[in-house]
Amino acid sequence: MQNPTKLQDWLARLETMHPKAIDMGLERVARVWHKLGFSFTCPVIIVGGTNGKGSTCAMLESILMQGGYRVGLYTSPHLLHFNERARINGDSASDAALVESFAAVEAARGDVSLTYFEFTTLAILRLFALANLDAVILEVGLGGRLDAVNIIDADVAIVTSVDLDHMDYLGHTREAIGFEKAGIFRAGRTAICSDPQPPRSLVEHAEKIGADLWLFGRDFNFAGDKQQWSYGGRSQRRNSLAYPGLRGANQLLNASAALAACEALRQRLPLGAQEVRTGLALVELPGRFQVLPGRPSVVLDVAHNPHAAATLAHNLDNMGFFRYTHAVFGCMQDKDIAGVVAKLAKQVDHWYLTDLPLPRAASSATLETALASAGVTPGAAPTQDRSIQAFSSPGVAFHAALSAAGEDDRIVVFGSFYTVAGVMEVRNTVFH
Repeated sequence: MQNPTKLQDWLARLETMHPKAIDMGLERVARVWHKLGFSFTCPVIIVGGTNGKGSTCAMLESILMQGGYRVGLYTSPHLLHFNERARINGDSASDAALVESFAAVEAARGDVSLTYFEFTTLAILRLFALANLDAVILEVGLGGRLDAVNIIDADVAIVTSVDLDHMDYLGHTREAIGFEKAGIFRAGRTAICSDPQPPRSLVEHAEKIGADLWLFGRDFNFAGDKQQWSYGGRSQRRNSLAYPGLRGANQLLNASAALAACEALRQRLPLGAQEVRTGLALVELPGRFQVLPGRPSVVLDVAHNPHAAATLAHNLDNMGFFRYTHAVFGCMQDKDIAGVVAKLAKQVDHWYLTDLPLPRAASSATLETALASAGVTPGAAPTQDRSIQAFSSPGVAFHAALSAAGEDDRIVVFGSFYTVAGVMEVRNTVFH
């Protein structure tokens, strides 16, 4: 079969190439990587965890770039364009570079069947191996131990948090999930965990394989007041730091993990105080408690599990007074929808439930049932203080929320990446 020449055609083909969308295991993907024949000589940082991965990766990228280093960053999923997954020095990879790398993976794989995620991971790793980088940051897609990025031995591996998500694949307890996440640790290399209460399984695995484990509260920490904060590590202190450009109470935990990684790599990637300060101040990451300018206030957050929803609820509490909160919510069927809704039930007055354009998504009717189970029901007429409506897409739901919201209200768009992406797409046409 002839190879596609356009990126969109490649992506469409990859979606149907393997019988299963998710097929955990490293054997197939490692075989193709070996055939491609690449490796990394620069430091590699792998970041896993239930929540906080994307923020930690973005901070590391921003800090290292301020230090003058050439950085490759691989994240997933993307919001609007596939190219966002592969960044070199802050710029998304071009269609042409991705197409060329896809063709190389296709030539190397022979009869090995790869999932969409495995194939695209290999293509992006190859792109980075050819890009003469000073540092590579890889975000785990799912779990850790059996995730495609784990074919690479990380110099520093970070687990940001361990909570219940993807339980069909990772297990139904924090202990089981902690073991899967700890699979990215390596013997004799730095293993960082910024979860304040790490599962015993994670600590035991790190000790068993002889990784150099850095635990939050024991090996590194932070302290802060309203103006600034400071980081304390094993042998390095960083004082008078500006708060990260990313908003939210959890971001200092993510920032301290990023600074622990920088401390562990300081012989190979030295960084000055000003470079760290500027990197933290300038970091951007769409869809993570992102508050858009203007009124009504609009918050975008990809919170899609109870742990992330609890953080979102806490951050909304800290925003000050709003007359009504309108929520555009869409989610995948395999998520703990009841758990997510329960965390935010008291804060949302008007719900705009949305269908999403893929088979894994929960229907708006399913979401409404979950709301009812959490005790959220529309206000009986004539009161207008509570409502639940269903919509065919995030864009349509957002338009409805925008029409109903007053200047003193706020709109929270949360749940799946597809929910936030759907609103980001239409928002440009609404506001410009």
